[in-house]
Amino acid sequence: LASKASPTYILNLDPAVVTLPYAPNIDIRDSLPYKNVMATYNLGPNGAILTALNLFATRFDQVLDIVEKRESEINHLVIDTPGQIEAFTWSASGEIICDAVASKYPAVVLYVIDTPMCMKPMTFVSNMLYACSVLYKTRLPMVVVFNKSDVVSDEEPRKWMTGDCKELDRLLKEQTTFAGTLAQSMVTALEEFYKELDVVGMSAATGEGTDGLFDAIASAAKKYETEYKVEKDRIRQEVEAAEKERVEVDLSKLKLDASDEPGGPSRAKETRSSASAGSSSGARKPKERRQVVLDDSLVDPGE
Repeated sequence: LASKASPTYILNLDPAVVTLPYAPNIDIRDSLPYKNVMATYNLGPNGAILTALNLFATRFDQVLDIVEKRESEINHLVIDTPGQIEAFTWSASGEIICDAVASKYPAVVLYVIDTPMCMKPMTFVSNMLYACSVLYKTRLPMVVVFNKSDVVSDEEPRKWMTGDCKELDRLLKEQTTFAGTLAQSMVTALEEFYKELDVVGMSAATGEGTDGLFDAIASAAKKYETEYKVEKDRIRQEVEAAEKERVEVDLSKLKLDASDEPGGPSRAKETRSSASAGSSSGARKPKERRQVVLDDSLVDPGE
């Protein structure tokens, strides 16, 4: 993006990263120092990452407000998520952040694969299962990126994805372990999954394949508008309708309970008020807890 002089806004959501090869516009580390989260909540590394993400998600509306002010100046919004896939993909904060971004902009997931590590059939299948889980969890179009093409060609794993499953199956049969048998059984199931993906090979070090990546992102963004956004809108409408129905049922029950109480609704209201006052006077003072305090607002370094 920098080499093409494409205006980009970058968010870093990895609180544990020590150094970055780029300068993020908004950095979770500025609001939530990773070691402070560990010390405050007595957590290990993964727990601290998850907690930091959860706390940051409570202020993500401020992040989107900052981005919205600058959206006329930028072409791409890049969100760099933690390397621990589970900490983001399978957490409430990850779902909140993905849904918040996708509700405003065409969102695309880039699943980056270390190509040299993916040349073994077992590792390849494992990576594809991970990618499959991310796709169905986020419900967003995905581009699979085979990185480090300057080190080793991605021709072999891409061939396994585009129909040459017989060769992959032959290689997996050489694995006599239970894991190898499981991988063989997954190959056929994954064929349908591959149809939903755009696949590119590139090198982050040399920039080779960047044009193909941009083309794949543009294609996935169009797919988002025509397929994924429609499905997300349908799910959102169903959730809103169910919530509205639940509220109406609760209100009906409340009115019915009030009318059944001695003295009618007015007497019931007085009784409840009196009970509330009595319970408040005898309430215990809550114990103090140490907390990691977020800044009052997120500050855009560009302002």
